[in-house]
Amino acid sequence: MGSKPFTAIQMIGTQRSGSNLLRLMLNQLDSVSAPHPPHILERFVPLLPAYGDLNVQTNFADLASDICKLIEYNPVPWDGLQLSSDIITSRCNNNSVQEIFRVIYELRAQSQNAHIWICKSMVNIQFVHLLEPAIKPLYLHLYRDGRDVALSFMKAIVGEKHVYFIAKQWREEQEMAMKLMGHISGNRFIQVSYENLLANPESEIKRLCSFIGANYDQSVLSFFQSNESINTAHSGEMWKNVEKPILKDNFNKFSKEMSNADIQMFEQVAGETLLKLGYPLQFPFNNTPFEPQQIEAFSAINQKRKEEVRATISPEDLEKRKRQDDLLKSIRKRITSNSN
Repeated sequence: MGSKPFTAIQMIGTQRSGSNLLRLMLNQLDSVSAPHPPHILERFVPLLPAYGDLNVQTNFADLASDICKLIEYNPVPWDGLQLSSDIITSRCNNNSVQEIFRVIYELRAQSQNAHIWICKSMVNIQFVHLLEPAIKPLYLHLYRDGRDVALSFMKAIVGEKHVYFIAKQWREEQEMAMKLMGHISGNRFIQVSYENLLANPESEIKRLCSFIGANYDQSVLSFFQSNESINTAHSGEMWKNVEKPILKDNFNKFSKEMSNADIQMFEQVAGETLLKLGYPLQFPFNNTPFEPQQIEAFSAINQKRKEEVRATISPEDLEKRKRQDDLLKSIRKRITSNSN
């Protein structure tokens, strides 16, 4: 490694937009470490009250230890990396969850002789206020036609299940990403559309390599043969496609598989954002807000569909997620106990 500084890349946007595909392609580059994300900030920022004052070293060490467990229990293993609270806290510049996040990704990169690390936890668009002072990463905004994102979420074991709530989430996350683009200097922000990645993978990855400071390698196109892709595909039903070559026709599926009513609803909620990102609408533009009673009804349907999907999850998938879920539940109980 020498003294070469680390380059941090934060992927932003909305899940189900091809982020695992892009992660696995970039992970093929010798200088890049792009592990499957344990979603450190999303999961632990809300849990910080359980640890008390992080300036108390034992509290900070407890936080680091629990985050190590989260990674140890990740459904897609972080092979070849031994983490400990002592090592992590000794490398932190201050006692904060974002410092632990930075150090862990740097340790992972270091273990692979890489100087570029990528976090594909796209929900971190919500934690830019933590990332900017601590890390100042480059931002990679990966976006996909929101109607295809909605279709994918409806089939997945995670996420919202009613088109209203998926459209609302997609609109909010894309708008946050585009707002960030207006505040970050051009050499720290890049946009990639999923559809362009499918159509022109080589040119898109070369463009990304130039942005992140990596040398292009043809191996990115055979990502599906890598151990990381195979391990990811075998770690959960919703990642099974990453063991296959790029599915070049995996776009505009919503027009064949979604009902007209669902397409219209998505466009009513997020039509302006679709147009901003270059996706034409299928129906005349109508952004009339839904009434509170309608949204309440959508919420009941959404919850029912989530329960139905959970009932279909294979025991293997549930088992792979159980240790992380149990860890987070135990920390939440600590918060409840502290508040009583």
